Amino acid sequence: MKNLDEIREVVRDPYGYAKKYKAKTHQKIVGYFCSYAPEEIIWAAGALPFRIFGRKGNIHLADQHLQSYCCSLVRSVLEEALSGELNFLDGAIFPHTCDSIQRLSDIWRLNVPFGFHTDVVLPVKLNTDSAREYMVSVLRVFRADLEKKLDVTITDDALKASMTLYDQLRSTLRKLYEIRAKRPDIISGSDVYHIVKAAVIMDREHLLTLLSGVVKELKQKKPDGVKFDRKRVVISGGVCDFPDIYQLIEEAGGSVVWDDLCTGMRSFEGDFDKTADPIEAVAGRYLDRVVCPAKHSGLTSRADHLVRMVREKAAQGVIILLLKFCDPHAFDYPYLKNALDREGVPSLLLEVEDQLPPEGQLKTRFEAFLEML
Repeated sequence: MKNLDEIREVVRDPYGYAKKYKAKTHQKIVGYFCSYAPEEIIWAAGALPFRIFGRKGNIHLADQHLQSYCCSLVRSVLEEALSGELNFLDGAIFPHTCDSIQRLSDIWRLNVPFGFHTDVVLPVKLNTDSAREYMVSVLRVFRADLEKKLDVTITDDALKASMTLYDQLRSTLRKLYEIRAKRPDIISGSDVYHIVKAAVIMDREHLLTLLSGVVKELKQKKPDGVKFDRKRVVISGGVCDFPDIYQLIEEAGGSVVWDDLCTGMRSFEGDFDKTADPIEAVAGRYLDRVVCPAKHSGLTSRADHLVRMVREKAAQGVIILLLKFCDPHAFDYPYLKNALDREGVPSLLLEVEDQLPPEGQLKTRFEAFLEML
């Protein structure tokens, strides 16, 4: 598919894409590191929200500022900032997530010479009235701060237009996921990975056009008559920047039919209340969507959601990706596993860094797990 080819090309070289986009449109680019960054407000300010994943490679500059037990995401991102690879950014936004990101924010503010720096300290406990008031207050302050940093005025009309665009984009992504859940053979996991990553990098309006075309083609695609006999699995975790994982799972006899990732379904879950004030509507979505380990909305909400997802999508097992040294997800893992065990859902824990384990070793682990299902 031609649309998919363009998406793959962008994801292969996201920084090259960002530089060309900036030169062509003269729009500002604002980097961020977490799905709790208020993208809708950034887009309404006339800037491109650009999620930074970091690149694989040697790290030496960042190690002068960070302990060795910081995760590879934080270390690689800081390396790129200090080396000037991210100098196309006009600013960077740091939502409150984990301790490592908070320290990255401090180090960035003191050592990175380009672009503005803004912290967005959203509430951690989300299921209280005071949390809602606080979330709205923080987002209003962020809106004013962004106006000052970018020298623009963010109108309510611009915010509503941005929210409409994001609603359409997220709805289209959910349609793609539903198509894959019903017919896992229709699109590869690697292609879904490229689409989801493009959704936090590309010009959102252009991506919506491309993605709508992909979904239309998939809906029109007729079954090939070959019986689908792969095991259905769900991936859960934080950041997944490994397209090879999906291919290896498929080669081992499985297929990812859904996910619970912050670089996946969690990033485009939930809708806006169109009758509310724009900032309150943005806050409402962040408060009501499924949380990650950095937020709290009930003692068992994450586990309940994961089990429910497995049942709804007729999955046979769960593969949990744990980024090494990611404390929030590491603390969550035991209780997620206990919930899956109670429900009789097999799970596999895969600890990863910026580089995956050797392909043969990884494929053997996937084969052994899938044979159990």
